[in-house]
Amino acid sequence: MSAAPALEIRDASLRRGDLELWSGLDLTVSPGELVAVLGPSGSGKTTLLRAILGLEPLSGGSIAVLGEPVRARGNRRVGYLPQSRPLPPDTALRGRDLVTLGVSGHRFGLPVPRKGDAAHVDALIDAVGARAFADRPVGELSGGEQQRLRAGQALADEPGLLLCDEPLTSLDLANQQALIGLIDRHRREKDAAVLLVTHDINPVLGKVDRILYLAGGRFTLGTPDEVLTSKTLTDLYGAPVFVLRAGDRLVVVGAPDAEASHHHHHDEDHA
Repeated sequence: MSAAPALEIRDASLRRGDLELWSGLDLTVSPGELVAVLGPSGSGKTTLLRAILGLEPLSGGSIAVLGEPVRARGNRRVGYLPQSRPLPPDTALRGRDLVTLGVSGHRFGLPVPRKGDAAHVDALIDAVGARAFADRPVGELSGGEQQRLRAGQALADEPGLLLCDEPLTSLDLANQQALIGLIDRHRREKDAAVLLVTHDINPVLGKVDRILYLAGGRFTLGTPDEVLTSKTLTDLYGAPVFVLRAGDRLVVVGAPDAEASHHHHHDEDHA
């Protein structure tokens, strides 16, 4: 692996009209590191991922991915796992086709099949545990099955940086744990970095190295023990926020626009 950071964000700012989503953002993510991105709806979490993908120009500062400045055309060494959204029941694709798009297609171009693609697709399907349903129409599959296939698509190019945008939404606990296991295995086996936006830290708490918490144009960055405290979040929000521990779970209480009421929203940052 190169010594370059997987992700290097320097003094980044992003404005939407009169609204500054964040500014002065510095974040260096090392290979093999998992950073969770938390914060209320509208705080710019999805927008941050879009900026890293080259889809959203910064107002200031810079982003480099795997040692190269971000380009608008994207980077095949960056994997992207979107929110779990049910595909329409009549979608004319088989499960296998979703994974094939990651192997032979590109977000910005037409599919060009290459020698060895079919074997690569089969290997990815096995890696994400999708063999039993890979040949069924995707619209008939459960949310967890669809999300396993999306993970296969995201991992197709063995990305050195994996961006996950609320990938656990609407999945039950077993499927959440299975998906986190897939992401974590890729991180360990390929020394890949992961940036994971989530509204619930609990399913990934045991795997997270650091947390970037965005709120109201401000942010804080540190280990879970540093960030997820009543004092730190109260300072960040400028309002009383309490972090309660229940066994091995954390509950954040009192945060303005708390995430709990926004589980069902998607792309909320685009509003």
